[in-house]
Amino acid sequence: MSEVSQIGVTEEEDGVRLDRWFKRRFPMLTHGRLEKLLRTGQVRIDGARAKANARLAAGQVVRVPPLGEDAEKQAPKPERGVSDADAEFVRSLVIHKDKSVLVLNKPAGLAVQGGTKTERHLDGMLDALTFDAKERPRLVHRLDRDTSGVLVLARTVKAAAALARAFKQKDARKIYWALVVGLPVPRQGTIDLALTKQGGPRAERVFAAEKGDEDARNAVTHFSTVANASYKLAWVAFMPLTGRTHQIRAHASAIGTPIVGDGKYGGVDAHPGGEIPRKLHLHARSIDIAHPDGGRLFIEAELPPHMKTSWKLLGFDERDAEDAFAGLEG
Repeated sequence: MSEVSQIGVTEEEDGVRLDRWFKRRFPMLTHGRLEKLLRTGQVRIDGARAKANARLAAGQVVRVPPLGEDAEKQAPKPERGVSDADAEFVRSLVIHKDKSVLVLNKPAGLAVQGGTKTERHLDGMLDALTFDAKERPRLVHRLDRDTSGVLVLARTVKAAAALARAFKQKDARKIYWALVVGLPVPRQGTIDLALTKQGGPRAERVFAAEKGDEDARNAVTHFSTVANASYKLAWVAFMPLTGRTHQIRAHASAIGTPIVGDGKYGGVDAHPGGEIPRKLHLHARSIDIAHPDGGRLFIEAELPPHMKTSWKLLGFDERDAEDAFAGLEG
């Protein structure tokens, strides 16, 4: 990189400190060198001078000056490629591919990124999704381990910045389908409930908070009941307008209808028993987002097997959700 670069912040990098962002992107760049670049104004965020502790937001653009060959070298990675089995598996998840974007139908149970005791994860398989591109695809958002459905990947740096900008500017309409315990009252509406995060990485969860509280983050979700089986179970479509951790799960529980299989937010009530599978019934059904190359990209992902089983048991017809949010948007 012998010239100045403008690098977009992805949704995955939202909230990351600037110095840590540099450490991830350029692991061989020394702390002292970065401090000098910041002090002399060579690093900027959206054109403005920045400090090391600045928190980045998805869609922002970081000005990165020439760093020199040594700083731009990548840290050595362990010699551990993607197995043939995992390569075949992850390629089977692709439901859309063009020169800038890949879309996967992520299965429930597969973590998007690694962590403590999580050795098998999607991020570790991305090399198998390079195809004809010059680099591996980039994550621009994520789904919880047990949430299935649409996951968008960028195939170029430019596409990653454009997609991150679309998420930041709320130019992405995401629809989730869930099976919940109980029946929402009213059947359609908006949940406007701030959330605060507590706990460590393995015990992380969010709680309702008052707007204005320290660490509270605004969270808004539209919901619409598509069908129900008496008052015991309901098929609800959710449209999050913000992207907080566990937002839909926490909001569903807050209105008294926890998602089936979500013991973390619904406790024992989240497991109705009978023939309904115990897995989390939350699926990222579709996304409508501005495409990096112009126009729009609309993709739907099929339900996972355990949710198809429940839909069949309850007699739900997927076509009934076509106009779930008619009259609620706008």
